Amino acid sequence: MGPQFLVHNSADTVGVVVVEDVRKGQSLTGLVMDSEDSVTLKALDDIPLGHKIALKKIKNNETVVKYGHDIGRAVAPIALGRHVHVHNVKTKRW
Repeated sequence: MGPQFLVHNSADTVGVVVVEDVRKGQSLTGLVMDSEDSVTLKALDDIPLGHKIALKKIKNNETVVKYGHDIGRAVAPIALGRHVHVHNVKTKRW
């Protein structure tokens, strides 16, 4: 079985879920694409296909990194394994 989430860059603080039906409490394995390392963590929420999962604890107002780039800031604390989406991350542009 392949990875359930992908981490595009070793500096990323989030991974992208690449399977359907990730459920709260499920143990997940991810692939760090630039190093081919694997990461294992527990999902703390149901997470839809294509959405992000936190790879570390992200503090309120901390920068969220995906593809090695700043994609916004946390607007609430985000625990390791939490669903990361519009409810807890906003762009820095507005």
